Amino acid sequence: MEFRYLGSSGLKISEITYGNWLTHGSQVENDIATQCVHAALDVGITSFDTADTYANTKAESVLGDALKGQRRESLEIFTKVYWPTGPKGHNDVGLSRKHIMESINGSLTRLQTDYVDLYQAHRYDTETPLEETMQAFADIVRQGKALYIGVSEWTAAQLRAGHALSKELGFSLISSQPQYSMLWRVIEDEVVPTSRELGVGQIVWSPVAQGVLTGKYKPGQAPPSGSRATDLKGGADMISRFMNDDVLSRVQKLEPIAADLNLSMAQLAVAWVLQNDNVSAALVGASRPEQVRENVKAAGVKIPAESMKEIDDTLGDVVEHDSAMTSATAPQSRPA
Repeated sequence: MEFRYLGSSGLKISEITYGNWLTHGSQVENDIATQCVHAALDVGITSFDTADTYANTKAESVLGDALKGQRRESLEIFTKVYWPTGPKGHNDVGLSRKHIMESINGSLTRLQTDYVDLYQAHRYDTETPLEETMQAFADIVRQGKALYIGVSEWTAAQLRAGHALSKELGFSLISSQPQYSMLWRVIEDEVVPTSRELGVGQIVWSPVAQGVLTGKYKPGQAPPSGSRATDLKGGADMISRFMNDDVLSRVQKLEPIAADLNLSMAQLAVAWVLQNDNVSAALVGASRPEQVRENVKAAGVKIPAESMKEIDDTLGDVVEHDSAMTSATAPQSRPA
């Protein structure tokens, strides 16, 4: 495993970070989820990302149980706040001071830890003054409940405003967690340059484009039974944007590029996002321990410039570059 600084902070994290968005507490039985976490630890992953909303808080509990007995100082644990949790009442959502202060306490209890290394705003809250949100984060840092603060799926302008307030309030906003893959590059034109300027690092989710870049979805064929594309509760709506024959045909043409580099398709996809020097880590999940052991082989891989160009040429105009998609795919108001 290799490690990278998270933004301009002194915090190092494993460049392959284990995430339990679609698996723990919902799709995968708890004992298998625990085996996956232990497999991650065995291959040198020290950074673990979750959120209170995943499986409506169950994922945090599963991760907390799986990490029990590990040396806390050797781990980096990340979680998030914004989306509805619990009974999903009128204050069980968003980035109000009330929801943030209550949510961090619940997360720490479920994760069985006194603090998280990184606490992230899971989306931008259009209904709460940014000053209120950032003051709550500042207080959580001063209370020792979080060491650093990050955000997820914020625009460049939102990042800039939040970062300015964090400096005024005396804490570090050091990370951004956007979707990023060979097929979804909407952060490259605005979010990444702004982040470089501000000292913010990217922890990117879905580097394999919800599984599309593994090559398992074939053009002209029905998705494999049990795959994410067939799971209405597990991400079928998100993967649908890539499920057309033009995209799938071009993805199949990446296979010889991966083979030339002695990589699987999934390893190529994860290694590709790590070629971006503003990316601090790629988030990978797993429903089986062997997936963890395979994904980690993307760590430390250097893809030659000619191969990077060949990937660009192969995918061509099916790649989404429009930076406006960050705001277009964000909630315009708090979810009910």
